Amino acid sequence: MTTAVCTLFEGDYHYGVAALANSLHAAGFTGSFFAGYRGPRPAWAAADEVCIGNIRIHFVPLAQNLHFANFKPQFMRRVFSQLAPSADAVLYLDPDICLTAPWRFVETWLETGVALCEDVNSPLHENHPRRFDWRKFYARHGVSLRYRGHVYVNSGAVGVTRARLGFVETWERLQALMGEEIGGLDQVKLGGGTSERMRDPFFCFNVHDQDALNATLEACADTPVSILGREAMGFASGLRVLPHALGKRKPWRQRYVREAFAGRQPRPADEVFWRHAEGPLSAWPDGVPARRRRLMRIARFIGRFFRSA
Repeated sequence: MTTAVCTLFEGDYHYGVAALANSLHAAGFTGSFFAGYRGPRPAWAAADEVCIGNIRIHFVPLAQNLHFANFKPQFMRRVFSQLAPSADAVLYLDPDICLTAPWRFVETWLETGVALCEDVNSPLHENHPRRFDWRKFYARHGVSLRYRGHVYVNSGAVGVTRARLGFVETWERLQALMGEEIGGLDQVKLGGGTSERMRDPFFCFNVHDQDALNATLEACADTPVSILGREAMGFASGLRVLPHALGKRKPWRQRYVREAFAGRQPRPADEVFWRHAEGPLSAWPDGVPARRRRLMRIARFIGRFFRSA
């Protein structure tokens, strides 16, 4: 099976893109990796295409005002139709994720169903008010949702085969309808949003792209899915596949010793990031990843004596 990997980034998230590419290389992935971006191309990318081993990284400039959190299905569909028209599958990964499983595991995952991971905020049971409001909202637009399980998935990793492209198209449609409700797809929860509704934690689309993705699971109730548990992204103990650095504490922004005195320890996602930040593709001056790993060791020692309240 030929699979294309894609991500979206802007600003300092380019550090995550480099580490993600290195993790794909270490996992044994070969093929095309499409990195859609807004703003300047990172300094470590000397051209529109960069190769590491048998991975060709294509930098795709994007000129649109949607927040990238709300642009994932559109970009996946573009990869299928324009950027990699011969690909059998497309895997989208956020740029604050690294892959720790062998690529053969990912290929099996994609074959078994739409590839997804359980979110830290899961579960969301059948008659939860959020699910109930999704059903009411989409019913007004002629979309029927059918409950298929209590798991609430994270939108940071979504993989589909070409045969299941309809899932991505439905996600895009449901996001467009959601956009009318939240005041536009440039609205996001991150940073509090700019609309009053996005600041309401009880609003059924408070997590916008993720809520639309979970509604898509109910709209495509007959489509096979393969959902990894909360441990896959490092939200619970167990076998980690795609450690995900949620929130504003991205590994490349961390001040580990200072955080340790505040009772916050390095996370699995931090450790995996700095392991893959060193190369073969390097976005950092020599020695920086090794120095950050030493600081994490110091932070873990300090963490024996300091705990957050």
